[in-house]
Amino acid sequence: MTARTKASPHVKTGGFNPAEALDPKRALVPAVIKVNEERVRKGFWPKIVRTAAKIPFASEAVAVWFCARDPATPSAAKGMMLAALAYFVMPADAIPDVLAVVGFTDDAAVFAAMLTLVGRYVKPRHRVAAQAFLDRQAQDGAEI
Repeated sequence: MTARTKASPHVKTGGFNPAEALDPKRALVPAVIKVNEERVRKGFWPKIVRTAAKIPFASEAVAVWFCARDPATPSAAKGMMLAALAYFVMPADAIPDVLAVVGFTDDAAVFAAMLTLVGRYVKPRHRVAAQAFLDRQAQDGAEI
């Protein structure tokens, strides 16, 4: 670790806690939402295209992205979704994504927690759009 990088706060606390990653006291602060939105804007599509074949929750992640971009989704739900998507995008997390099999388990736990909290806002149209995107990627011969 260099002076410019910082370990995930979950590592320091002795364990990963999905509820802590999605703590509304942090995730719904306007400045945090803005930072998360920027992280997701820059990093979500490159990472999902690169990793979708390796993660069982790819369709859910893309559906959540579509839902977070939907003007009909309440702001608080968007904030929680952006927090989960930003966690997925961030290169440093509780379990490094480069570890085979277990690398995305922390990301999956964050998504499961987030969907428990705000999953009712992910509508069938978001899931259909997500599956259509993943199908197109598979047909185009992308890494999916």
